[in-house]
This record gives sequence, C-alpha cells and structure tokens, in this order.
Amino acid sequence: MFELLTLISLVLFGSVLALIGGIVMLSVPRWSSFLSRYSVPFAGGVLLTVSLAGVLPEAVEHLDHLAYYLVLATFLIIFLFEQFFFSLHHHDEEDGHHHVAKRSAWFVMLGDTIHNAIDGVAIAASYLVNPGLGLVTAISTFLHEVPHEIGDFGILLKAKWSKRSIISTNLFSALISVVAAVLVFWVEPPEEVLGILLSISAGLFLYLGASDFLPHAGSGSISKRNMVVALLAGVGLMLFSMSIIPHAH
Repeated sequence: MFELLTLISLVLFGSVLALIGGIVMLSVPRWSSFLSRYSVPFAGGVLLTVSLAGVLPEAVEHLDHLAYYLVLATFLIIFLFEQFFFSLHHHDEEDGHHHVAKRSAWFVMLGDTIHNAIDGVAIAASYLVNPGLGLVTAISTFLHEVPHEIGDFGILLKAKWSKRSIISTNLFSALISVVAAVLVFWVEPPEEVLGILLSISAGLFLYLGASDFLPHAGSGSISKRNMVVALLAGVGLMLFSMSIIPHAH
C-alpha cells in the first residue's frame, strides 16, 4: 500500500500540480508571458536529458538493442499520428484565430488526455524498475507539463471557454495519468514488458523534446542567448537530479 501511495503521489506531482502553470496564466498574465517564453526551451532540455540519459539506459538494460528500435518506432508512430490526426501537444502561439481555436479545443483536450495517460504509464513503469527513476521521471513530467498547460489554457481561452470549465476539464484530464499509473502498478508487468514501456516512454519524451519544444524554443520575444541558457538549464537540472537521486537498475 505504501508503494502505491508513493506512486500516486509522484503522478499527482508530475501531472496534476502542473496545472499551476495554466492557473497562473488565468490569474497573472504577466507571469504567464515570462513562463511561456523561458519554460519551452527549458522543458526541451529536460525531456531530451531524461529520455537519453535517464529512461533509455534502463530500457536497454531490460531489452538490449531492441530498446533502440522501439524508441525509433515510437518516435515515428507519434509523428505519423500527429500528421494524420491531431497533435498531442500544443503551444499558445498556435491556433491564433478564434474560429480555429474553437474548432480545435476538444482535439486539444483529447490529445492532452492521451498524453497524460502516457505520462502516467511512464512514471509507473519507471517507478517499478527503480523508485529513484520514477522520481526523476515525475520531475521531468512536471517540468514539461507546465508550459504544456499554459499552451492548452491559452487555446481554450481563445475558444471562449470559461475559466471554471478550463480548470475542471484539465483537472479531469490530468487525473487520467493517475488511473493509467495505478493500472500498470496493479498489473505488475514482467521485466520485458517494463522494458517495452520504458522504451515507449523514452521515444515519447525524445519526440516531444526534439519535435515539439525545441522548434518553439526561439519563438516569441526571447533572445537566442536566453533560449540557449534556458535549454542548458533544463539539461543541467536533470543531470544534477539524476546524479543525486539513485536511479540505476
């Protein structure tokens, strides 16, 4: 029971508390402007570091070279999914017109819910391999979900959603991560399956970092120098976190 409660706490920290970024946007727009500029390159550095230096090595420990193929397959599948269906991630610069934002609002929430479910699986799989790795993954999830929520809240505001509807819908979506994590915990998958889940998680984080956050890192009024500083700060923070949190298999 203690392990389950610990896992739920990590998922709540990684997903639900990230809503604070969106709530800040609703209450203090000036702070939101700062966060939206600097948190995107910062989150890109976080995701790339956790994917390549944190989750992927553990996946390789379980599956050997097969893990690399699964990461590649995950990367390509998500890319194709977003090309033919809808994006799992959004930024406030997108969907700038009201009629576009209104039409895409529910796709935003559906993509957000799918993404939250995958985050829950990633945290649970990492935690079952090693609690320290679960903590590192939860920290990464929190740090990249904050700019994600800011982008989602911005699109929903443009779609003329009420503040109460935005918060309640995003809270429900975030709680899906808890459901997904608990299901993984109860199933207790064998090590080979955990390796597959870790590989998928590494592929997802790599895709979001390289194909979503980094292309938007220089958007807005942030200078290239500040963008690089924010990116390296994300990398440095996660490397430091992994150095002080025992997470090896």
